[in-house]
Amino acid sequence: MIIVSTDGSCLRNPGGAIGWAWVDHEGPSASGGAESGTNQIAELMALLEAIRAHPGDAPLLIESDSQYAIKCASDWLPGWRRKGWKTSSGAPVKNLELVRSIDEAITRRSGPVRFRWVRGHVGNHYNEIADTLAGAAARAIADGKPPAEVATAPAAATRPPLERPADEPPQESPRAAPQTPVTAAEDALTLF
Repeated sequence: MIIVSTDGSCLRNPGGAIGWAWVDHEGPSASGGAESGTNQIAELMALLEAIRAHPGDAPLLIESDSQYAIKCASDWLPGWRRKGWKTSSGAPVKNLELVRSIDEAITRRSGPVRFRWVRGHVGNHYNEIADTLAGAAARAIADGKPPAEVATAPAAATRPPLERPADEPPQESPRAAPQTPVTAAEDALTLF
């Protein structure tokens, strides 16, 4: 199983420079951004780039502190597709191009993709790394660096695994897969 943490950043929401990042728990990471966007766009971009960077048969678990991004990519997506990309109220789906790209990336990937919500800014090692990379990418974009200069490590790159801090407990054994937020007591790997 591949576990990847994602995060997005927007320096001035809406309309400021945005950054996105993903961190593979076993090694590579990547980040990038755009000159203008929203927090939600940055979070969706992080999910999309993480899925694209991890093709193959291995189950992929994406951790995010964005309930919106997770619900867009899992809970809401099938209904939106059935309704012609309209919400339950009949309004057009926001950030439709990104949502459709996520749907396509999940469909093209041979292995399953699942999502797990994690609380942000509470010391989760990989979430904190993704947060730092996304923020740095947004600041670099705001400082006039092109997005290509922001990427930190392409998916094809190999690096030694990131070290888990001594005070962070190891992951627990797999269990049933919620697609919605879980409490700290329920926070365990998702079963594929």
